[in-house]
Amino acid sequence: MKEITVGNENGNIKLVAFLRHNFPHMPVSAIYKAIRKKDVKINGRRAKEDYTVLPGDLVQVYIPDNILYGIPRDYLIPGNSFPGKGSAGPGLAFPPSRGFSIVYEDSNIMIINKEQGIPVHPDRQQKALTVIDSVKNYLEQKGRYDGSGSSFAPSLCHRLDRNTGGLVIIAKNYPSLKTILNKLKAKEIKRYYQCLVAGKMEEDEKELRAFLEKVSNQSRVFIHGEKKPGAVEVITKYRVLSYKDDISKLEIELVTGRTHQIRAHLAYIGHPVIGDRKYGLTSLNRKMKVKRQALWAYKIVFDFKKDGHPLQYLDGKSFEIEPEWEVEGWK
Repeated sequence: MKEITVGNENGNIKLVAFLRHNFPHMPVSAIYKAIRKKDVKINGRRAKEDYTVLPGDLVQVYIPDNILYGIPRDYLIPGNSFPGKGSAGPGLAFPPSRGFSIVYEDSNIMIINKEQGIPVHPDRQQKALTVIDSVKNYLEQKGRYDGSGSSFAPSLCHRLDRNTGGLVIIAKNYPSLKTILNKLKAKEIKRYYQCLVAGKMEEDEKELRAFLEKVSNQSRVFIHGEKKPGAVEVITKYRVLSYKDDISKLEIELVTGRTHQIRAHLAYIGHPVIGDRKYGLTSLNRKMKVKRQALWAYKIVFDFKKDGHPLQYLDGKSFEIEPEWEVEGWK
């Protein structure tokens, strides 16, 4: 909890403006949400958005530091302060990164390169800000998004696992979101991954087919060779890019896009992703001292049909990043 006694110099303003002044890195959307959830009190009583803060008021803010200062909790560093404008608060340091970099941006969409270890959406424990939170904060600071809830909230068009890095498409308005979702479903947007897996592949390229069963209470999936109740078909294409030191670098194209599909499917055929803690080989990961899975969403290709949709100008464009491997000797 943070407590602020309002002085004469910053009183007589609305509560939202007061909070924005004192916590400039906190997303506006988070401010409104905190007020609605009664996480902000004035003199021990629930406050409303239109309350005018007066000199002498005691403002109590029951919000985690990572949200107050607009940074993932994983990045809080003890003993430092934010070196730029303002402060990241006592004992905190502003992170060197917001969890993503911008690969492409226009008035309709963004394509970002998500860092590994950053969730794209809220996890069960809400331990850290998500990529979409950081994107909203970035757009608010640029004046391209009003976090009050009166405008369309930037939205994920697809997801990546927390520990998978790489390209994610963000829609800035509803027509773009609808278009991207439709084009993903129609296979007119192709997404490619690169990964490092254990062993030499039996074939240089292949289309793998199997059935995936999701077990939610275990937070994992199981791959089967035959159809089972509750299981869905998965199709994974791979192509070998290189091989050395008994590690294969693959390009993966998802024909179907199911939870943990790449990791589970490759483990099922005996070639687990290096660094994968859930489906991989613990002994190999320890030997190689790899803590993050060697899996990146590295390329997106727009292959649209000419049907007059608002994103037709992206047809034929492709966006690509270079994976950042933890595995020694790979670039």
